[in-house]
Amino acid sequence: MAVGGDATPARHGARSAGLIMRIALCAAGRLRPPAPERALVDDWLVRFDKTGRPLGLGPCREIEVEDRPGALLRAVPEGAHLIALDERGQMLGSTALAERLRALRADGVRELAFAIGGADGHDPALRARAAELLSFGPMVWPHKLARAMLAEQLYRAATILAGGPYHRA
Repeated sequence: MAVGGDATPARHGARSAGLIMRIALCAAGRLRPPAPERALVDDWLVRFDKTGRPLGLGPCREIEVEDRPGALLRAVPEGAHLIALDERGQMLGSTALAERLRALRADGVRELAFAIGGADGHDPALRARAAELLSFGPMVWPHKLARAMLAEQLYRAATILAGGPYHRA
């Protein structure tokens, strides 16, 4: 059973039913090899895509922009449900994040975007546009680490929804 009591989407053809939610990870700053964060993000996004696609989640693409006012907001795909990572946002456990992704997909969200700001956080226009604010806790994390943490949590959410063994609660 998937989180929330619904049958696992992979077993009931989420993709064939047209319930596909693409994900964009929009981030200020660039991760270039040989940065260790680049390797982490790449690994977890490949794993997420493999695990998430049968569930109707993904692919997940990265959109990197310069850390300049307005650049991140312009990078968010038009019409996307926007979740901004922000220290003042809601803190969710991994299972709750998995359930949130499942619910958004089930509600017909076709494009989901996460925004990770730069050194000065998000500008007010992006925060106003965001449907939700999500926090990794009261500590402030460097955008490179926040991106790696988000990629891992997306993969973890997909494994929870697929009933895989990765997540041990």
